[in-house]
Order: sequence, then structure tokens, then C-alpha cells
Amino acid sequence: MIINRENLRSLYMSGNTLFNKVFFEVKPMYQKVATVIPSNSKSENYKWLGKTPRMKEWIGERAIQNLTSHSYTIKNKDFELTISIERNDIEDDHLGTFKHLVQAIALSAAEHPDELIFELLINGFENPCYDNAAFFSDMHPMGTKGIQSNKGIYKLSPSAYGDARGAMRSIKDDHGKPLKINPDLLVVSPQNESMGKLILNAKEINGSANIYKDTAELLVIPELSSTPELWFLLDTSKAIRPLIYQERKKPEFVAKYEEENDNIFFEKEYLYGTDSRGNAGYGLWQLAFGSTGEEERPAVEL
Repeated sequence: MIINRENLRSLYMSGNTLFNKVFFEVKPMYQKVATVIPSNSKSENYKWLGKTPRMKEWIGERAIQNLTSHSYTIKNKDFELTISIERNDIEDDHLGTFKHLVQAIALSAAEHPDELIFELLINGFENPCYDNAAFFSDMHPMGTKGIQSNKGIYKLSPSAYGDARGAMRSIKDDHGKPLKINPDLLVVSPQNESMGKLILNAKEINGSANIYKDTAELLVIPELSSTPELWFLLDTSKAIRPLIYQERKKPEFVAKYEEENDNIFFEKEYLYGTDSRGNAGYGLWQLAFGSTGEEERPAVEL
């Protein structure tokens, strides 16, 4: 390729087209478990988390329900990915390398929210949510009426799955009213995929009718492969999902390819990459159950 401004501009434009094509073709999984919240500032405060407005009989004046009892802030962060391509590779028409790297950049940008969101699940047994308890905890306050739990310790099994469903469907709001949780997504590691399929797809288990068949969708995430015993049951049917992906700026394709740029003058390298702004955080713990999978669930004696 002849190195001139017009050809370099054309190469950038073709890279931008390829980046967008690959980016929008990728089907990341984070939107299954997270609500995407647009952001317009450095951070967003989710002070409304944990408050459930309830209809009541109108007697006298309206009763104003305060939604600011908690303060949970997600600060936006900057993310980037930059690669260099030698000037000689462009000059020698090694454009296959260019296309491969642009595709890799787009794939990484599209899948980056998955990394943020599923890391939150994995670390949810330690990281606090809006009520200052760990997201998965047996010490979530229920107003002044006691505590509730969304944490388990048993390995994934039909009986442990049933326990989790029962625990989630029993969760109440600060007024002691049922939240009507509907767990509909089982999240497991690749190593637990077969057990997940058994629980949700099998007609029978150990000779008995499987009462949990079709009670949830199965989601297998590679991010859990290093912690295979962890598993999660979520309610994704509500207006707000268990996790939050806060989006300040979508990824876009950027480059430094002008001949007067220092990277070209001194290093003979063209720079291409992407950058974005955003972050991820915890939504409502009531919509999620997490188990560490540390122990086998004891058999129930009849």
C-alpha cells in the first residue's frame, strides 16, 4: 500500500466499519442478568434501591413515601484497549493482520460488560450492596422486622435448587409483605452444566417426576470456570434486574495514523484501539440467590 493520507484514512474507515460490524454481531450475556442504566455524569446514586412503594387506602392527605433511605453510588470508570501495527506491515499490504486485530478489539469491547457483571456475582459473597451487607448474605435487614438471607452453602443439586427457590419466593419487603419473587434464571459454571440441565430439563430424576422441569432458564458462563462450585438463581422478570450495568460512553473505534504523530515518526507504528466509560454494580439482592457450593446438602429423612 502506498502510504499517504488518503489511503491511511481509507484504512481507518474500513477498520471502523469492521469494528462496528463485529461489535454489534456479538451477543454478550450481561443483559440477561443486569439492567442497563444510561449515565450522564461521573457517578450515579441509586438511593431508591431497597424501597418498595405500596398502595394504601387514601384517608385524609396523601402519605408521601420516602425513597431515600439508602445511598449506593456507582462511579464511572475509563476503559481502553490499544494495539500497534508496524508501518512496514501496512506498507507491505499485510492487511490480514490489521483485520484480525480490529476484530479482536471489537470482540473484547463487546464482551467487556460480561467481565464486569459476572465478576460482581463471583465476588458477591464479600462485596457490599446498598444495605451495607454483602450482596449474598444471611444478614440482610428487613426494616425493623428481622433479617433475611439470599445465601446458600450447598452444591448444586435438585434439592439445593428447590431450597433456593423456596428461600427466594419467601423474601419480604421492609413492611413484611411478600415481594412475589419469581426465580427464572439458573447461572452455573461449565463444570455444572450437566447438573443444571438435569434439574431443568429431565422428565424424571432418580425414578421420580422432576417437579423443577422448565422452572427456569439455564445460563452457563465461562467466567465461573475458575470457581466451578458457585451457582446462582436469579429473578430477571422485574423492571430492575439483580445487577446494574451503568453506561456512560459506548465503545468506539479510535486511531492515531497521521504521519506527523509521534508514534509513527519515532516508532514506525500506527495505533488503533477503543475506549469506553461506565461501570457495574449491585441492584436488588432480593432478586438473587448465591451458593458457595461448599457442602453437600444432607438427605432429608422421611
